Amino acid sequence: MPTILVIEDNLTVSDHLVEILHLAGYDVLVAPDGKQGITMAGRCHPDLIICDLSLPILDGYVVLQLLSSHEDCCNIPFILLTERTDRSDVRMGMNLGADDYITKPFHPSELLNSIECQLKKLEHSRHLHAVDLKTTMPAICNVAPGEVMPLHALVKDRNIRRFKKKQTIYQEGNHPSCLYFIVRGQVKTFILDEDGKELITELAGEGDFLGYAALLEQVRYIDTAEAIGEVELALIPQDEFENLLLSDADMRQQVIHLLTESIEEKETQLLKTAYDSLRKKTAATLLTVYRKYNIVDYRNIGIKFSRGNLAALAGVAKESLARTLAEFREEHLIEVKNGTIYICDMEKLTQLCK
Repeated sequence: MPTILVIEDNLTVSDHLVEILHLAGYDVLVAPDGKQGITMAGRCHPDLIICDLSLPILDGYVVLQLLSSHEDCCNIPFILLTERTDRSDVRMGMNLGADDYITKPFHPSELLNSIECQLKKLEHSRHLHAVDLKTTMPAICNVAPGEVMPLHALVKDRNIRRFKKKQTIYQEGNHPSCLYFIVRGQVKTFILDEDGKELITELAGEGDFLGYAALLEQVRYIDTAEAIGEVELALIPQDEFENLLLSDADMRQQVIHLLTESIEEKETQLLKTAYDSLRKKTAATLLTVYRKYNIVDYRNIGIKFSRGNLAALAGVAKESLARTLAEFREEHLIEVKNGTIYICDMEKLTQLCK
């Protein structure tokens, strides 16, 4: 059964909530204040959170903000519970990313209906992601479902290495020693100009390979790879990669295909960086990140990408990007909630790129 975290300092209310939820068949965790609630959410990863607005130490708004910025907790449905009925309070909670707002006193059916609705949305999102992933992963190398191509055969039964957010995977100037395959997470590769400004050269996600160009050319890395969030990588030793490359014609063809696509993408990016307007660069960057990392065409999934990374990908100053994002927001092309960007008008944003 789904697990629900209740963050409530009033013991009477807390006991009442636990009783209702247990009778409905849910597993329940209880935290008496916001600080403990954040800790429990990060440790236990509940399926849904019910949080009182007026809490000691950290109130419900702060709890919501902090959990929304936490990578492992930002997608957990969040229901605010309060005695406040002012519209501004409700609006503030929803703007911060709350999924629902229930006022006390409440009827048990009202609470349970809200919980059921949020859990159905969550399950629907997970189902779409799982189904699309099964059909998308084989398409990465243009293979039919169930067919195993040489490069992906290399990944089977490999040891997995985990990288934390902003941890370097490989460094510009170092010699390559292995091929990397992204099992989970997001990676960026970048170079630094003379002023130390970062320019992102590639975005990679689940199912992508890293570092193959340097291995093939037997040269040092020309850029640096860094984990955007928590990342899991399978590492294939250089000698195994080279041996299979020499002995397998299909694999050579696959690698050539990867290199060709990579070169074309980087050439296109450089041309856009050099000649496109600021608005065009910003629109193209938003669409690039959205399409790269949101494999499910589900509009409620936002772009959780730092402004610094967006600016580095677009090849513009962070301040210029921020001003353009503000313009897009005023034009209702995008919406920004708690730092996450949601595309409101995909068609108009696409037109800007032309």
